[in-house]
Amino acid sequence: MGAFEIIPVIDLMGGVVVHARAGERERYRPLAGSRLCDGAEPAEVVAGLMALHPFRRLYIADLDAIAKRGGHGETVAGLAARFPGRELWVDAGVADAPSLAAVECSGARAVIGSESQQDAALLAEPGRAILSLDRRGAERLDPAGLFDRPELWPEDLIVMTLSRVGSGLGPDLEALADMLAQASGRRIWAAGGVRGPDDLLELRRIGCAGVLVATALHDGRLDAAALMQATR
Repeated sequence: MGAFEIIPVIDLMGGVVVHARAGERERYRPLAGSRLCDGAEPAEVVAGLMALHPFRRLYIADLDAIAKRGGHGETVAGLAARFPGRELWVDAGVADAPSLAAVECSGARAVIGSESQQDAALLAEPGRAILSLDRRGAERLDPAGLFDRPELWPEDLIVMTLSRVGSGLGPDLEALADMLAQASGRRIWAAGGVRGPDDLLELRRIGCAGVLVATALHDGRLDAAALMQATR
C-alpha cells in the first residue's frame, strides 16, 4: 500500500462550488467563508486548495449531472487544463456505457456511484473506474446490490457515508472496518465526517489508502502542517 493520501472534494452545482452537508443536496448553498478562497468560482477554489498543499488528485462531484439536470463537463475540462498533472476523479452520475465513456474520454477517472446504478453491467469489465459504495447512515444506496458483489469491485473503492458529509461527526469507522475486511487488498478511500488531524491519523492507522475531505480544509481544521504530517 502506498502513502496515505488526502483528496479534496469539489461539489459543483449551478456552475459554482457548493458546501455539501449531510447529503441533503436540495439544501446545498454556494461555498462561503472559506479560509482558502474568497468565492465559489471553481478555479478560484482549486487554486486555494493547491496553495494549501500539493494535492495529487481532486474528486469532483457534478451534482447536476447526478440529478440528471445538465452538468459541468466544460468546467471540469477547464480545471484539468488550468491545473495539469492532477488526476481528476469525477462522479457525474455515470449509469451506462456512453456516460462512462464520456468521462473517461475527458482524461478523468470515472466514479461509479452505487446510488446511480440499476444493474452491475458497468463493473462487469475491468477498467479504470472507481466504485463509490454510497450509504446514508445505515441505509445502503445500492439499487444494483453492489455492496454484496465484492467479486466485481475494482481496485479503488470509496466508502461514502453521505449523512456524515460536512457534519463534523467523524468518519464512519464501523462501515470502513467492514469494507476493509472484505477488500482483499483493494484500496479503500474514506468519505464523510472528517473533523481534523486525529481522524486522518486514525484512518491511516486502520489501513485506508486515503480520505476525501472538503469542510475541514475550508474552515482551517486541517492546515498545511496537519496535511503534511498525515501524508509524510
